[in-house]
Amino acid sequence: MSTEKRKQEHIERALEKESQYSKRNLFERIHFIHNALPEINFDDIDLSVNAFGKKFDMPLMIIGMTGGYSKAKEINIELAKNAELFNIPFGVGSQRAMIENPNLKETYDVKKEADVFLVGNIGAYQLKVYSREKIEELVKSIEANALAIHLNPLQEIVQPEGDRDWSNILMKIHEVVDYLDVPVIIKETGAGISREVVFKLSRIGVKWIDVSGSGGTSWSKIEYMRGGKIKGFEEWGIPTALSILMCRDMANIIASGGIRSGIDGAKAIALGASLFGAAKPFLDAHYSGKTKEKIEEWRDQLKTVLFLTGNKNIEEFKKNKPIYVDPYIERIATQLGLRI
Repeated sequence: MSTEKRKQEHIERALEKESQYSKRNLFERIHFIHNALPEINFDDIDLSVNAFGKKFDMPLMIIGMTGGYSKAKEINIELAKNAELFNIPFGVGSQRAMIENPNLKETYDVKKEADVFLVGNIGAYQLKVYSREKIEELVKSIEANALAIHLNPLQEIVQPEGDRDWSNILMKIHEVVDYLDVPVIIKETGAGISREVVFKLSRIGVKWIDVSGSGGTSWSKIEYMRGGKIKGFEEWGIPTALSILMCRDMANIIASGGIRSGIDGAKAIALGASLFGAAKPFLDAHYSGKTKEKIEEWRDQLKTVLFLTGNKNIEEFKKNKPIYVDPYIERIATQLGLRI
């Protein structure tokens, strides 16, 4: 099957309810400490953050999800325009398809339509196939401001046509990180990133990690829908909240994986993330014609959390960490030697 056809099928499957993890990302076990006397003006609350050397209006990112087939152009342009409207980062899906078919570049090339902080995307395995010069060309061709390199060994091993030789990937990531002059984000695709992996990545200069933990879209389930043969890995992965705790003191963290509201996003920030993001909620919003309303809803939820915990900006909120966790998370953290 062509990459173009597979990308279309992935989006179609991701829209189905059966593509989601049954187990949660553990955010339901994190709770806010209510402040009955906040003594701040709701209208004065500042959600802005600095990331990648740029100021954004809130710590939300539309995570890369698509590109490489005809309908992806419409999706990416619409989402990018809304990201521009709210001054938040926006990512495209894997650009592998445009290497194989340069005519598909237009499905990723949103800068002609939106002045947005754009994050390109390529699979870590593809660094073994294409030179660092080719990867740089991918970034420049769509005027990307950063590059996400995605790790998806679970998806690949289940995928009928998946890539199985993952040796020497770290070395290839190192080469690209050293070579590119834009920030590099290493991201999972829904199975989470462990402390050990971030330790290795931080040693080669990676400064941004998108943990993309379990609890949202399960790419193993999607590949099972497509005929994957190695069964039993539908719920495999590190829950997002736990992955943040594992990684937060070694890199700048983007929290994704089952984030379904601005309230979830606030929990991610309180745990130590710099940004939070999602893909499927905005894909759903695109198809319902309510992307702008979805971003506004998440913004207002985040702002309300800050108000109800008595914090006037994101930095103050992160410093105060007005949360407590269920004993379940405490036990796991103790077992793994993590602090809450």
